Amino acid sequence: MQIILVSRTKKVPKTWNLADKRLRFRLFGIAAAAVLGCAALGGAVTMAVASPHDRALSEIRQLRQQVQQQNLQLGGVRKDAQRDIDALAVKLGQLQAQSTRLNALGERLTQVGKLDDGEFNFDEQPAVGGVEDTADSAYALPQALNASIDQLANQFDSQQAQLSALQSLLLDAKIESNLKPTGMPVEGYISSYFGGRPDPFSGHSAYHTGLDISAPKGTPVHAVAEGMVTFAGERTGYGDVIEIDHGNGYMTRYAHNSKLDVSPGQRVHVGDVISEAGSTGRSTGSHVHFEVWYKGRVVNPLAFVKNHR
Repeated sequence: MQIILVSRTKKVPKTWNLADKRLRFRLFGIAAAAVLGCAALGGAVTMAVASPHDRALSEIRQLRQQVQQQNLQLGGVRKDAQRDIDALAVKLGQLQAQSTRLNALGERLTQVGKLDDGEFNFDEQPAVGGVEDTADSAYALPQALNASIDQLANQFDSQQAQLSALQSLLLDAKIESNLKPTGMPVEGYISSYFGGRPDPFSGHSAYHTGLDISAPKGTPVHAVAEGMVTFAGERTGYGDVIEIDHGNGYMTRYAHNSKLDVSPGQRVHVGDVISEAGSTGRSTGSHVHFEVWYKGRVVNPLAFVKNHR
């Protein structure tokens, strides 16, 4: 097959023989180059026209993803904050309940301590003062919750101060009370009082220095005050005796015991069993002879026994 190219001028026509392989390869290469050139040109035009739009869409998609992630994070923060607020609210309720219990306890302590009315008023805060703190806080709770917690904290501070003072007063009163003879040393009835009486053996007038409390043999005898045992043994007329020094000018003596359960140098507390009732010494029957001494002088124990009642 031949292709004849005829020019409009009077030049000689050109003839291309397609049977020639070299010619065919040349023409194929020219055609392929033309096709690739057109494709490259079209791609360049497409990129020039479509690329900004695609980039914008891609950026929008990325922004939407970021917004979604931030929304998820914000939701988590809100849940954590709400959980913390709920926990604080529960804690606040517990503290308020504890405050109510402290108020009730303070009132009971005031009544038990037999303090004057108005000396401790748990409905009012005590007068306090101090230098103003102008430092700013780095973190602030919600206003209502913060105000409630501050108010409760101040209330606890005032209650703590009042209860501490009340505790000191009650402790001092308790120590003084424990060191002062109070109550009956043994269960029984008073068979002979303090003061003048006929002697049970001779019938002559005599001075009785204590109380005789009738009790069966072996009945436990209790210390009527806290103190140190200074004597445990036999004394003339008293039989087996326990003597206790209470360190505040008071000394108590328990006589005619059948058994002694403590020894000198031993510390005893109110209500501790120190001996057992009996009839040793100069005695007509089982009983406890109870004496109270104050600053070296014997006094009537009846006042201390009645004080317990």
